[in-house]
Amino acid sequence: MIALVAGTLALKEADRVVVRTASGLGYEVFVPTRALAALPHPGQPVELHTCLVIREDGQTLFGFASAEERRVFQRLMTASGVGPRLALAMLSVLPSERVVRAIRERDIAVLVAVPGVGKKTAEKLVVELGDKTDDLAAERGTPASSVSEAAAKALLQLGYTASEADDAVRRILAEDATLPTAALVKRALARLARS
Repeated sequence: MIALVAGTLALKEADRVVVRTASGLGYEVFVPTRALAALPHPGQPVELHTCLVIREDGQTLFGFASAEERRVFQRLMTASGVGPRLALAMLSVLPSERVVRAIRERDIAVLVAVPGVGKKTAEKLVVELGDKTDDLAAERGTPASSVSEAAAKALLQLGYTASEADDAVRRILAEDATLPTAALVKRALARLARS
Protein backbone atom coordinates (compact mmCIF):
# COMPACT_ATOMS: atom_id res chain seq x y z
CA MET A 1 0.00 0.00 0.00
CA ILE A 2 1.18 3.51 -0.74
CA ALA A 3 0.46 5.32 2.55
CA LEU A 4 2.32 8.58 1.99
CA VAL A 5 3.53 10.54 -1.01
CA ALA A 6 6.00 13.37 -0.41
CA GLY A 7 7.83 15.49 -2.92
CA THR A 8 7.30 18.55 -5.09
CA LEU A 9 3.88 19.56 -6.32
CA ALA A 10 4.27 19.33 -10.11
CA LEU A 11 0.66 19.91 -11.21
CA LYS A 12 -2.55 21.07 -9.55
CA GLU A 13 -5.89 20.59 -11.31
CA ALA A 14 -9.57 20.72 -10.32
CA ASP A 15 -9.67 17.35 -8.54
CA ARG A 16 -6.13 15.99 -8.66
CA VAL A 17 -2.47 16.79 -8.26
CA VAL A 18 0.76 15.29 -9.50
CA VAL A 19 3.51 14.89 -6.91
CA ARG A 20 7.07 14.39 -8.17
CA THR A 21 9.10 12.42 -5.65
CA ALA A 22 12.86 12.69 -5.06
CA SER A 23 13.34 9.55 -7.17
CA GLY A 24 11.77 11.31 -10.15
CA LEU A 25 8.46 9.43 -10.15
CA GLY A 26 5.28 11.46 -10.59
CA TYR A 27 2.20 10.24 -8.74
CA GLU A 28 -1.27 11.35 -9.86
CA VAL A 29 -3.32 11.75 -6.70
CA PHE A 30 -7.04 12.59 -6.49
CA VAL A 31 -7.77 14.88 -3.54
CA PRO A 32 -10.87 16.40 -1.91
CA THR A 33 -11.42 19.98 -3.06
CA ARG A 34 -11.13 21.12 0.57
CA ALA A 35 -7.57 19.70 0.69
CA LEU A 36 -6.76 21.01 -2.79
CA ALA A 37 -7.44 24.58 -1.71
CA ALA A 38 -4.95 24.24 1.16
CA LEU A 39 -2.12 22.82 -0.96
CA PRO A 40 0.82 25.03 -1.98
CA HIS A 41 1.49 26.28 -5.49
CA PRO A 42 3.25 24.01 -8.01
CA GLY A 43 6.98 23.83 -7.37
CA GLN A 44 6.54 23.78 -3.60
CA PRO A 45 7.07 20.75 -1.30
CA VAL A 46 3.97 18.74 -0.43
CA GLU A 47 3.09 15.65 1.60
CA LEU A 48 -0.15 13.69 1.26
CA HIS A 49 -1.51 10.73 3.24
CA THR A 50 -2.70 8.35 0.55
CA CYS A 51 -4.96 5.38 -0.08
CA LEU A 52 -4.48 3.17 -3.13
CA VAL A 53 -7.75 1.77 -4.48
CA ILE A 54 -7.38 -1.18 -6.82
CA ARG A 55 -10.29 -2.06 -9.11
CA GLU A 56 -10.63 -4.31 -12.14
CA ASP A 57 -10.30 -1.33 -14.47
CA GLY A 58 -7.25 0.21 -12.81
CA GLN A 59 -5.54 1.64 -9.76
CA THR A 60 -6.30 5.06 -8.34
CA LEU A 61 -4.42 6.94 -5.65
CA PHE A 62 -6.39 9.23 -3.32
CA GLY A 63 -4.64 11.78 -1.11
CA PHE A 64 -5.52 13.63 2.07
CA ALA A 65 -4.15 16.38 4.27
CA SER A 66 -4.07 14.14 7.35
CA ALA A 67 -3.99 10.48 8.31
CA GLU A 68 -7.31 10.97 10.12
CA GLU A 69 -9.00 12.24 6.97
CA ARG A 70 -7.68 9.16 5.13
CA ARG A 71 -9.13 6.89 7.84
CA VAL A 72 -12.56 8.52 7.46
CA PHE A 73 -12.33 8.03 3.67
CA GLN A 74 -11.51 4.34 4.15
CA ARG A 75 -14.32 3.88 6.68
CA LEU A 76 -16.87 5.54 4.38
CA MET A 77 -16.01 3.05 1.64
CA THR A 78 -16.96 0.13 3.91
CA ALA A 79 -20.63 1.17 3.67
CA SER A 80 -22.60 -0.50 0.88
CA GLY A 81 -23.09 1.73 -2.12
CA VAL A 82 -20.23 4.07 -1.22
CA GLY A 83 -17.26 3.93 -3.55
CA PRO A 84 -14.11 6.04 -3.55
CA ARG A 85 -15.59 8.82 -5.72
CA LEU A 86 -18.59 9.31 -3.43
CA ALA A 87 -16.42 9.17 -0.30
CA LEU A 88 -14.13 11.77 -1.90
CA ALA A 89 -17.14 13.95 -2.75
CA MET A 90 -18.26 13.85 0.89
CA LEU A 91 -14.84 14.96 2.10
CA SER A 92 -14.78 17.68 -0.56
CA VAL A 93 -17.97 19.23 0.84
CA LEU A 94 -17.56 18.57 4.57
CA PRO A 95 -14.56 18.33 6.89
CA SER A 96 -13.93 14.72 7.98
CA GLU A 97 -14.87 15.57 11.59
CA ARG A 98 -18.24 16.91 10.41
CA VAL A 99 -18.92 13.75 8.39
CA VAL A 100 -18.21 11.59 11.44
CA ARG A 101 -20.40 13.75 13.65
CA ALA A 102 -23.28 13.63 11.15
CA ILE A 103 -23.05 9.83 11.03
CA ARG A 104 -22.92 9.49 14.82
CA GLU A 105 -25.83 11.86 15.34
CA ARG A 106 -27.80 10.34 12.45
CA ASP A 107 -28.04 13.78 10.84
CA ILE A 108 -29.41 12.82 7.42
CA ALA A 109 -29.91 16.48 6.39
CA VAL A 110 -26.18 17.20 6.53
CA LEU A 111 -25.28 14.07 4.58
CA VAL A 112 -27.83 14.58 1.78
CA ALA A 113 -26.44 18.07 1.22
CA VAL A 114 -23.48 16.35 -0.47
CA PRO A 115 -24.05 16.03 -4.24
CA GLY A 116 -24.57 12.36 -5.08
CA VAL A 117 -25.73 11.37 -1.58
CA GLY A 118 -29.45 10.66 -1.58
CA LYS A 119 -31.65 9.92 1.38
CA LYS A 120 -31.24 6.13 1.03
CA THR A 121 -27.45 6.37 0.88
CA ALA A 122 -27.39 8.70 3.90
CA GLU A 123 -29.60 6.30 5.84
CA LYS A 124 -27.32 3.38 4.93
CA LEU A 125 -24.32 5.36 6.15
CA VAL A 126 -25.81 6.09 9.56
CA VAL A 127 -27.10 2.53 9.99
CA GLU A 128 -23.96 0.74 8.81
CA LEU A 129 -21.36 3.11 10.26
CA GLY A 130 -23.13 4.66 13.26
CA ASP A 131 -21.47 2.32 15.75
CA LYS A 132 -18.21 2.00 13.80
CA THR A 133 -16.90 5.54 14.22
CA ASP A 134 -15.83 5.52 17.88
CA ASP A 135 -12.15 5.51 16.91
CA LEU A 136 -12.54 8.47 14.52
CA ALA A 137 -12.30 12.13 15.46
CA ALA A 138 -15.64 13.92 15.38
CA GLU A 139 -16.38 17.60 15.43
CA ARG A 140 -17.10 18.67 18.97
CA GLY A 141 -20.44 20.22 19.66
CA THR A 142 -20.50 23.57 21.41
CA PRO A 143 -22.82 24.44 24.27
CA ALA A 144 -24.95 26.10 21.60
CA SER A 145 -24.90 23.00 19.40
CA SER A 146 -28.69 22.68 19.19
CA VAL A 147 -28.92 26.33 18.15
CA SER A 148 -26.10 25.95 15.63
CA GLU A 149 -27.61 22.75 14.21
CA ALA A 150 -31.01 24.41 13.80
CA ALA A 151 -29.42 27.43 12.12
CA ALA A 152 -27.33 25.27 9.79
CA LYS A 153 -30.40 23.22 8.83
CA ALA A 154 -32.34 26.41 8.09
CA LEU A 155 -29.53 27.58 5.78
CA LEU A 156 -29.50 24.17 4.07
CA GLN A 157 -33.22 24.52 3.37
CA LEU A 158 -32.55 27.93 1.84
CA GLY A 159 -30.22 26.32 -0.69
CA TYR A 160 -26.78 26.81 0.83
CA THR A 161 -24.36 23.90 0.89
CA ALA A 162 -23.57 22.11 4.14
CA SER A 163 -20.05 23.50 4.02
CA GLU A 164 -21.24 27.10 3.54
CA ALA A 165 -23.87 26.76 6.27
CA ASP A 166 -21.53 25.19 8.82
CA ASP A 167 -18.78 27.70 8.12
CA ALA A 168 -21.07 30.74 8.41
CA VAL A 169 -22.70 29.48 11.62
CA ARG A 170 -19.34 28.62 13.19
CA ARG A 171 -17.91 32.07 12.42
CA ILE A 172 -20.94 33.90 13.81
CA LEU A 173 -20.92 31.80 16.99
CA ALA A 174 -17.22 32.56 17.45
CA GLU A 175 -18.18 36.25 17.57
CA ASP A 176 -21.25 35.80 19.80
CA ALA A 177 -22.17 32.38 21.23
CA THR A 178 -25.31 33.71 22.97
CA LEU A 179 -27.38 34.33 19.84
CA PRO A 180 -30.77 32.64 19.50
CA THR A 181 -31.44 30.62 16.35
CA ALA A 182 -33.35 33.31 14.44
CA ALA A 183 -30.67 35.95 15.02
CA LEU A 184 -27.95 33.46 14.15
CA VAL A 185 -29.64 32.62 10.83
CA LYS A 186 -30.12 36.32 10.04
CA ARG A 187 -26.46 37.16 10.69
CA ALA A 188 -25.26 34.07 8.80
CA LEU A 189 -27.38 35.09 5.79
CA ALA A 190 -25.85 38.57 5.87
CA ARG A 191 -22.35 37.05 6.00
CA LEU A 192 -23.09 34.65 3.14
CA ALA A 193 -24.52 37.48 1.03
CA ARG A 194 -21.26 39.42 1.40
CA SER A 195 -19.07 36.48 0.34
